Amino acid sequence: MAHLRSKRKMRYSGHGSPLRRAGRGQIVDAVSIRERPAEIEDRAVPGHWEGDLVVGTNNTCIATLVERTSRFVMLTKVENKKTETVVPALIKTIRKLPRALRKSVTWDRGLELAEHKKLAIATHCKVYFCDPHSPWQRGSNENTNGLLRQYFPKRMDLGTVTPERLWEVAQQLNERPRETLGWKTPAYKLAEVFR
Repeated sequence: MAHLRSKRKMRYSGHGSPLRRAGRGQIVDAVSIRERPAEIEDRAVPGHWEGDLVVGTNNTCIATLVERTSRFVMLTKVENKKTETVVPALIKTIRKLPRALRKSVTWDRGLELAEHKKLAIATHCKVYFCDPHSPWQRGSNENTNGLLRQYFPKRMDLGTVTPERLWEVAQQLNERPRETLGWKTPAYKLAEVFR
């Protein structure tokens, strides 16, 4: 073994590595989407959000939040996919919302939300996680991310996108009438909550 280039005593496959068996790569204390209350499922009560990252080249990202009842979109630029970067950016964005619109966030199983407890404490939002490999459980967010690709194609360096451009794109999406909303816009639908 001393003559081997890597000098490793034993080889491990990527699937069964000691790191994976030790629990790295998993979100600790994740609350399953299956534990969400019925009011979230039927979209009757506003304030429940679905979130994800849109990823570009060079590990550049945009965090997306979509409100389930109105399909209202919020976009946040993040420097990378690390939880230490994503969670504070989401906290800053969610805190801009009125308390009535801060009830829950549903995310996929990405490690960018490994520090989900910090998000929950700072925003008073409950955090739920989808089942592995089940993007349809966040259907509104997946649909919105598809629309965002018209503005930010794959293999685009999202580091060049300004916060002003993100606001402009979010405004265009929020002022776009949706058939599922009876041809109302997400902005109008969300504003109905406070009328």
